[in-house]
Amino acid sequence: MKPSLQAEEWVDKYGDLLYNYTVQRVSDKGLAEDIVQDTFLSAWKARETYKSDASEKTWLFAICKNKIIDHYRKKSSSPIQYAEADNTSNFFDEAEHWTREDQPNEWGINYQQPVETKEFYSILEYCKKKLQDMQRNVFVMKYMEDLSAEEICKVLNISSSNYWVIIHRAKLQLRKCIELNWINS
Repeated sequence: MKPSLQAEEWVDKYGDLLYNYTVQRVSDKGLAEDIVQDTFLSAWKARETYKSDASEKTWLFAICKNKIIDHYRKKSSSPIQYAEADNTSNFFDEAEHWTREDQPNEWGINYQQPVETKEFYSILEYCKKKLQDMQRNVFVMKYMEDLSAEEICKVLNISSSNYWVIIHRAKLQLRKCIELNWINS
C-alpha cells in the first residue's frame, strides 16, 4: 500500500520533526540535514513496499533511526580500541547505575520546570560535544536510540569489554561536565 502523502507533503509535515530528532543524535546540523534528506529519499524509493501497519510518521522515523545507525556504523569502521578501564573505582553496578558511594549528589533541581529542562538539555548537548567521537556514539546509541549493548557492539564493531569501558568513561565525563557547567556554575 502506498503512503497517503506525497514526498513534498512529507517534507512539510515531518521535516522539522525528523531534523530535530536527528540533530540531537548526531550533534551536527549539516549531517542531520543529509540524514533527513536520505531518509526521505529512501522512503520515496520504498513507498511501494510501505504497509499501513504503522503510521507514515512512525515509518519515516524508523527509516531515519536506521540511517543514524548506518552513520555510526560507517564512522566506526576503524574503531579506537580501549585496552582496559581506568584504575578508578567501579562507579557503576552491573545494571549501569551509580554505586551508592559514587552516585552524584542530589542536584536540588525541579525537573518539572520547563526553563530548567531546556537549560539541562542545552548543557547536555554541550557536554556531549566534548566527548570523544566513540564515546558520544555509544552514549547516543545507548541512551537516545535505546539500543542494547550487544546491538551497539555489533553496529560499531567493538568488543563487549570495549563497550563497557567507553560507556563508563562517557558517563564519568558527562557527570563532571554537567556538574561544572550547570550544577556548580
